[in-house]
Amino acid sequence: MNSSNSVLSHPHKIVQAIGLGKKIGAAVVLQDASFALSPEETCAIVGPSGSGKSTLLQILGLLDRPSHGKLELCGVDTANATSAELAIMRNRMIGFIFQAYHLLPRLTCLQNVALPLLYRGLGVRDAQARAREAIGAVGLSSKEASYPNQLSGGQRQRIAIARAIVGEPNLILADEPTGNLDSTSADEILGLLFSLKRALVIVTHDLQLAGQCSRTVVIRDGRIQ
Repeated sequence: MNSSNSVLSHPHKIVQAIGLGKKIGAAVVLQDASFALSPEETCAIVGPSGSGKSTLLQILGLLDRPSHGKLELCGVDTANATSAELAIMRNRMIGFIFQAYHLLPRLTCLQNVALPLLYRGLGVRDAQARAREAIGAVGLSSKEASYPNQLSGGQRQRIAIARAIVGEPNLILADEPTGNLDSTSADEILGLLFSLKRALVIVTHDLQLAGQCSRTVVIRDGRIQ
């Protein structure tokens, strides 16, 4: 990344998306998407299936590049970043939470949560110490040695949240984080997410959930309404 043009005019913004667009073949799946997100702000992205929600989330998470437009993350322009630099930014700046949890079944909860820190180059002892703190923060210290298949759905999502926050990210991206949960577990998970005091983007079909966020972005046919 060229440091001379990486610092932007809104460094206090966690996300600054300007005119993002994405084409896949001849199909335009995202058009001129622009919005900003401040620290501790919560934002719901809603819209019908196929509207471009997941595409936008993948671009915000640096998992995909836009075909055009500009994405600034924590005051850094991502346009000229190499794949390796994007991977470092994902590891250090972003925490991901998925509907299907994506926990590795052969690792204990402690090992799952420590994994992002090991990728960062932290030693096993230090990584596990920080993982214990994160698991404690989501109220599951008694499950450190358990495997994912020994947990309820709500407990798995709590461990997934611990994994997302263990690296102290600036931004948390959650893709239907309560989609596989009963209403009681879903309410507990939402309460936990909102208590994290991080910039949070939630993709959801649940309008009641969206109403609890500080703002809502509606996407239809690849355009923010």
